[in-house]
Amino acid sequence: MNESSPAAVSPPTTLLPENWAETLEALRAIGHMLWQRGWSVGTSSNYSVVLGRDPIQLIVTASGKDKGHLQRDDFVLVDDQGQPSFPGQPKSSAETMLHVVLAADPDVGAVLHTHSVWATLLSDYFFEQGHVLIEGYEMLKGLAGIATHETSQRMAIFENTQDIPALAEKVRARLEDPTDPIRHGFLIRNHGLYTWGHDLAEARRHIEILEFLFEVLGRKLSLPIN
Repeated sequence: MNESSPAAVSPPTTLLPENWAETLEALRAIGHMLWQRGWSVGTSSNYSVVLGRDPIQLIVTASGKDKGHLQRDDFVLVDDQGQPSFPGQPKSSAETMLHVVLAADPDVGAVLHTHSVWATLLSDYFFEQGHVLIEGYEMLKGLAGIATHETSQRMAIFENTQDIPALAEKVRARLEDPTDPIRHGFLIRNHGLYTWGHDLAEARRHIEILEFLFEVLGRKLSLPIN
């Protein structure tokens, strides 16, 4: 399909904001950037933007698409059950319900999921601990709400599973846990990172910050001990 041609299936305009085209282009650009960085290779990863919350409505990447070369019709409009909002769309990502659960938070406007080498390795290495602890690094100030490097960030790790609805409920419970809520993102063991932001720009910044910190931790672990 030509890059400038319209989407193969045109959604009802009453369901979509005026910036539908801009949103798709922004998601395509994010996918290409993450692919270039080696964080979303092949058909791995998935991304979404929240269009509405009453009811919840998302644009999410379709299943099995090359994230480095997304086309305008490689996205799906889904409802609060993760189902297509109109017929004739491609199948959405298998992990759509994770995006739906996160979208219920009023501070979440976009969700990005990557499969980097460092996130995959650290999610396994620290799985028994239950989280990856990041503390004392200047780059932590790139995460929303953090104003000093004198802080710590615990990235929760969930076991990988093909039962996405069950995993989504575990994530929902941790998001709502008043004693230890998830902040900024989480890892799935041997899988990758989920992070989010108020909008797509903030979610992209969080990806860059967290992936940098994961690489720092991974390289630090590989250094010889004097």
